[in-house]
Amino acid sequence: MPARIVGVIDIGKSNAKFAVVDLDAHAEIDVRKTPNRVQQTALYPHYDIHGLWDFIRDSIADLNRLHPLDALCVTTHGASAALVDAAGDLALPVLDYEYAGPDSVRAEYDAVRPDFSESFTPRLPAGLNLGAQLFWQQKSFPGEFARTRWIMPYPQYWGFRLTGVPASELTSLGCHTDLWNFETDLYSSLVFRQGWLDRMPEVKPASEVLGLVHPELGQQLGLRPRTPVHVGIHDSNASLLPHLLDHQPPFAVVSTGTWVIATAPGGSLATLDPARDCLANIDALGRPVPSARFMGGREYQQLVGEHPPAHVGDAAIARVLDDPIILHPSVTAGSGPFPDRKSHWNVPAHTLDDETRFVAISFYLAMMTAECLELAGADGNTVIEGPFATNRLFAEMLAAATGRPVESMTSSQTGTSIGAALLARMQPARTRGTVVPVSSAARFAGYAAKWRAAVAKG
Repeated sequence: MPARIVGVIDIGKSNAKFAVVDLDAHAEIDVRKTPNRVQQTALYPHYDIHGLWDFIRDSIADLNRLHPLDALCVTTHGASAALVDAAGDLALPVLDYEYAGPDSVRAEYDAVRPDFSESFTPRLPAGLNLGAQLFWQQKSFPGEFARTRWIMPYPQYWGFRLTGVPASELTSLGCHTDLWNFETDLYSSLVFRQGWLDRMPEVKPASEVLGLVHPELGQQLGLRPRTPVHVGIHDSNASLLPHLLDHQPPFAVVSTGTWVIATAPGGSLATLDPARDCLANIDALGRPVPSARFMGGREYQQLVGEHPPAHVGDAAIARVLDDPIILHPSVTAGSGPFPDRKSHWNVPAHTLDDETRFVAISFYLAMMTAECLELAGADGNTVIEGPFATNRLFAEMLAAATGRPVESMTSSQTGTSIGAALLARMQPARTRGTVVPVSSAARFAGYAAKWRAAVAKG
């Protein structure tokens, strides 16, 4: 019988949660949360694996009593791997990817890492490139690294704790790691060059059953006998999965949070520019997904704060469209499609009232998103999810700037836990959004053209 009630281990950078998802309702029906604390002891800053394991076990036991689980799935943040010895214990702590230790061997690593054309991985600081972490750990702790039997992506490590079965998986290998060759669909030259291949477990599809929960552990947790655990998935790809099951490529998804990430299933990798914050991921179906991003959520907070205007009148919209009032990129320097630009207004900022300023900021964020979509080679409908999905001005300008329909997702039937749970039953998730009408299409498109021309001049 297909799984219906699925337990999801969902470990984000700041918080971890265990969610119970009802796949018939496509909704979380119960959840437990805990901070994902970084430990400063031992060799380097690392995640509290023991504390997380206690939280996972307690949550499964508690919530399984209320909602008997049919299956378990795992999703975690990227840029993390567990180095496991032959006894199944950690050979080294799981490094916090924000720790700058790997930068100490930056020049050496840059000399051996693959070209962007092979890995579609931009060079990122600290441990954000998983290959840089492994390189630093091998250099700094050769004895412990030599004891490593398995290098497992973080989602698969938690599956290993539940089942004892080692595995690897493409969404975690393909997210800015330097570990995967997008052309050959095999491990990258870095893996071969550093002698890591024998430590890499078999690569399995995210939705495949990894194994069954250890009988003794399952008994302790009160699970049904032979409860399956699926291989697991990188969190950004978990959020993308419901849309992959509901849309035929090409289409695009704009995920809005601290980062605005534009992904273009069915798009071309040829337009990606590593100097403009572009990269490629691999989706849960094993296909490359071109992506581009900027820190739109953080920019919104800097520009608007916690209290946007309660009402935006037609006069403010008309003023911004007709004058036009333009905010130039980039509010957050060093990232996004214009990383070397310094933001400025084309009019004195003190002349703008709150409504007018909010309109211009919304249009700026939409135009930056449109640039990201173009870099990712996007085509077809664009789906917006997250906080910006409720900003009508953002959605209308994005539709006008791209010349393609925009769907706003304002329901809670997406997200990492919902997407991860779908690994247990890969079927359409009914996540269609509402197509956004553009009230003054010609005027909005005219503004988009003027914004692009102004930005092109610098």
